[in-house]
Amino acid sequence: MGTAQPAVQEAPAPVRISRRAGSSPYVLVCDHASNFIPGQFGTLGLAQAELTRHIAWDPGALPVARLMAQALDATLVESCISRLIIDCNRPLDAPDLISPVSETTAVPGNAGLSEAARQERIALSWQPFHGAIDEVVAQRLAEGRETRLVSVHSFTRVYRSIERPWHIGVIHDEDARLAAPIISALGGVVGLEVGVNQPYSPADRVYYTLERHGRARGLACAMIEIRNDEIADEASQHKWAELLSMILAGVKLSPDALPATTTRQAR
Repeated sequence: MGTAQPAVQEAPAPVRISRRAGSSPYVLVCDHASNFIPGQFGTLGLAQAELTRHIAWDPGALPVARLMAQALDATLVESCISRLIIDCNRPLDAPDLISPVSETTAVPGNAGLSEAARQERIALSWQPFHGAIDEVVAQRLAEGRETRLVSVHSFTRVYRSIERPWHIGVIHDEDARLAAPIISALGGVVGLEVGVNQPYSPADRVYYTLERHGRARGLACAMIEIRNDEIADEASQHKWAELLSMILAGVKLSPDALPATTTRQAR
């Protein structure tokens, strides 16, 4: 699943856009693609081994997202900085936007930040990431192109000593146009344990990116969470990417559309 980058490296661009002109209706998003900590932050007071854990990124999610983008010819937007610096899948007023404790691990470098330090991180990673998605989606809509948003994540098998039995979860809110056919297709795979709004739901504040860029524009969207032991090596990443790409390519949006009067405001 990869290892943390050495802290002395210079930071890459904070966001990467691949296949900008992709022919697919899908725009894939990987909010927690990287465990990179820019050099000015050191290791945030953590042992280097901690930076390979789920607290720093979503292990396996980016390889799967890249393979899906290739198979679908879909645009992919990925964050290139660790969520320990700032979590791009949170609104700016979220208490865990820059968390001093991630899961049960104290993050000393995130404790007691000044407002100036907080704004530095927003400008470094959060704003470029959301600006890139805004740019991609706005351009597609201006060109009259159908656009569906799918975010790709991974989750741990055990969280706070609780076992999670699902191999994959599909997260959605009241707009199930895209999620419903994905769930139905996954449910037809023998031996697959599918979580519906598991292991997270929008009530856990994990749906921000899709709310901001998809729901605020009335676009069909869904969040995919793959258990990270299922995508721990290249062969399993290819397997999941192939399955999900096949499902997405065949999706016909569910008639469970939102009422025309329902809107969301981007934050």
